[in-house]
Order: sequence, then C-alpha cells, then structure tokens
Amino acid sequence: MAKSWSLDGWRKLPIKHQPDYADVKARSAVEEQIKVFPPLVFAGEARNLRDRLADAANGQAFLLQGGDCAESFAEFHPDHIRDTFRVLLQMAVVLTFGAALPVIKVGRMAGQFAKPRSSDVEVQDGVELPSYRGDIINGIEFSESARFPEPARMLQAYSQAAATLNLIRAFAQGGYADLHQVHRWNLGFVSGSPQAERYQDLADRIGESLAFMEACGLTTDEVAELRQTDFFTSHEALLLSYEEMLTRVDSTSGKWFDCSAHMLWIGDRTRALDEAHVEFLRGVENPIGVKVGPTMEQDELLQLIDALNPNNEPGRLTLIARMGADKVGNLLPPLLARVKSEGRSVLWACDPMHGNTVKSSTGYKTRPFDSIVSEVKQFFVAHQAEGTYAGGVHFEMTGRDVTECIGGAQEITEENLRDRYHTHCDPRLNASQSLELAFLIAEQLKAQRQGVTREATAA
Repeated sequence: MAKSWSLDGWRKLPIKHQPDYADVKARSAVEEQIKVFPPLVFAGEARNLRDRLADAANGQAFLLQGGDCAESFAEFHPDHIRDTFRVLLQMAVVLTFGAALPVIKVGRMAGQFAKPRSSDVEVQDGVELPSYRGDIINGIEFSESARFPEPARMLQAYSQAAATLNLIRAFAQGGYADLHQVHRWNLGFVSGSPQAERYQDLADRIGESLAFMEACGLTTDEVAELRQTDFFTSHEALLLSYEEMLTRVDSTSGKWFDCSAHMLWIGDRTRALDEAHVEFLRGVENPIGVKVGPTMEQDELLQLIDALNPNNEPGRLTLIARMGADKVGNLLPPLLARVKSEGRSVLWACDPMHGNTVKSSTGYKTRPFDSIVSEVKQFFVAHQAEGTYAGGVHFEMTGRDVTECIGGAQEITEENLRDRYHTHCDPRLNASQSLELAFLIAEQLKAQRQGVTREATAA
C-alpha cells in the first residue's frame, strides 16, 4: 500500500536547486496570490493526455515533445510562440507519416521558466554571484540586483504562461493548424534544404496522401481533425512552491492535479527517491516524466517507477533517456531489458540534447547535430534489439533561425555560433535543424514499422 500523501508534504524533505529567498514573508504573500488564481490547464485535459500517452506506451502512438530550454520574460512575443508551435506541427506531420501512427504534440511551453544549475554560483572577472536559475527566480544579467531571487517573478511567470496558453489554444483550434497549410510549409523547407533530394520523396508521398483524401471527400471543411489539432504543454516541475500553489482538487474525480501544465517531469538532478520532487509528483494525477541519465542504476529506476506509478498504469509515466551519444549504446539496453522483464508499463522517450552538450573552441556552449542524430538512432536500435517500443522524442528547440547547435544541413560551424546565439541557458535546435531531424526520425520510424510488419508476417 502506498504511503499517504499531502500537498505540502514535500516541504519536510530535502530539496535541491531551489532559490534562497531573503524575504520569506514576500514569498508567502506571492504564494497566497497564486493559490487563488485560475488554473492554467484543466484536469480533463491532463487526463486526455494521459490516455494518449497510454496509447504510446502500448506502441499505438508516438510522443513529440519540444520547445525552449528556458522561456524568458524579455523575449516573450507572439511571433516566437507562433514560430515554435508551427515547427512542432511541421515535425508532427512528418513523424505521423513515418510512423503511420498518431503523434502526440507536447510543448515545453507556458511554464518552462526554472532551471537546475551545476553550480550555485557563477564567477566572472573575479566577481561571484548566484547562478541564473530561470526567469521565474532571477535575471540572467550578471549583476547583484538581477541575480537576487525575487518571489514576484512567479506572478509574471503565471501571467506569461496564461497568455501563451491562450495563444496556443487559438492556433490549435482556429485554423492555423490546417494540415494542408502545414504541408505547404514543409514543402518550402524541403525546397530550400541542401538535403532536398533526400526529403523530397517523403514530402511528395504526404502530398499524394492529402490529395487522395480530398478526392474521397475528406476536406478541411468536412473533417475538423484536418484543420484543428490537440496540443499539450509541459515543463520541469522544479520550483515546487509555484507548483504547489497551482495544484488543485479535480471536482469530478476528487484527485489532485498540478494545473500549471498538462505534463510535468522530474530532472536527472532532482530524482532522488527520498527528496522533495519525487514526493510531490507522486501525489498528482498528471502524466509525469523522469529524466534517465547515465548514472541511473537498474534498481534505482525500478524503485522510481514503483514510487511514481505504483499501480503500473499505462500513460502515467514517461522515462526520458538522456545518456549522450557515446554512452547510450551501452547504458540504455540493460535498463530497457530490466524494465521489460519486471513487467513495468512505461513510455520510453529519447532526449538527445542534454547528454551531448560541449563547449566550443569559441567559448560557446553547443551541441553537435551529428551527436544528436547518433543518440536518436542508437535509441531506436536499442529498442529494436530488446523488443521494446521507442515511443517518443524530447528536444530543446525553437522556431527561430538561431545558431546554437553546430552542424546539420545548414553546416553551422563553431565560428557561426556568435551570429545568432540567443538562448538563456542551453543551446537549441533551430527551425531548419528541427525539421531536418524530423525527416531523419521519420525514416527510423518507417524502418521500425516495416520491421515489425515483416516479423508479424513471418510469424
């Protein structure tokens, strides 16, 4: 029997990567304000996502999760939201065709404001200041006033998240997600890509499929699903005082839901079983994720699974592997095999970003595109070998034309990084790199699907 849970029980446990607010009364006052604010998402939406993820856990759907490394206040703009949303739609269409399965679209948006850091302090020119922990906590500018943790930032984060969600819902339901329009965007990408010849065949086949559906009378005027889409939000549940204030009892089920986002995840640095983040998220009914890094042991992973999903329900728990291209081939297969042998129902997704961060010769933190692709490919290979399902991908990306990750068809070099390096934290794939990756993953999904078909036929 699972031990009892309370909304504030996490406050009695050790916790990492939290701000040290100097004014406790100010923090409490902000918390009380947020406590009575409307929820940002609704329990029914989170349940819907959980059902979709259950399909993915059973090999009947595929998860696409992507968005900003860290959302910022300064760069908050409807065009940026639109551009990231658009690229995710484009990626989803390509992946849907490759997998021949529904693609679940989950954005790292409307709440991705807090970041864990490897050090509590940052030193520049002999000056030591608190590290930047995301705009919900402090500012990125290297000054004492900016780096001072300010509770009122939680109010601004809530406001920005609410506005972002409002715009996303309008895009998703108001016609912007029309499948034919998304396909035209992809054709534009293909025509301008140095890898155009490689991607043209897939793009042509998608176009032929749309034309066939129209010939059968399946038009956007007749079928709402062709002009609308479901889109969900997610972020790392790091700043637990904020998460607690937005956790509410669902009136229809009587259960607790964290209404700051549809899906929350626990990072690789905060997944200790006896600490606050695991304790908090085990008690909410949202679908949740856990980052699985290279230090994860088999027994620890099973204990985490049992703590967060004690009833072994499909769709409840997503394991997001982030090993690094040089480690995933050796470290992931034993975890896949153990989880499978123990009969645990989980969705496996690949985060090829966080294990492949390097420092360039020019001093910028970056991620090589080839390493990202390599980790994704090895992720699929490992699942195929173990007889498990590679159920999703998780990217830090943007719809903007940034130069933060080296390589790809654009051939971004270390010297190019300084051109448009805008991230507030970790380097992101730009729009072109994201779409290029989607086409490459679609090839993997198609190969995986054809392999399964051949096995079924042989049997």
